[in-house]
Amino acid sequence: MTKINAVSHDARDVLLTVSEIAVLDRVSEKTVRRAIEAGLLEALRVGPGNRLLRVTKQAHETYRKAQRL
Repeated sequence: MTKINAVSHDARDVLLTVSEIAVLDRVSEKTVRRAIEAGLLEALRVGPGNRLLRVTKQAHETYRKAQRL
């Protein structure tokens, strides 16, 4: 899991939630979280205490290509 400074993050990137990724890939949220923990899907931690997970649209596309979804 990658932590990125908000300053270096490109504001044009769309950030997706774990729930949104699960719907797009037709899998459970648990499957998405497992992919993040395994390092297959790059995620950002944001929000208070860095508790929220977000995935850039580009990272999701890269994951889908690698997984052939």
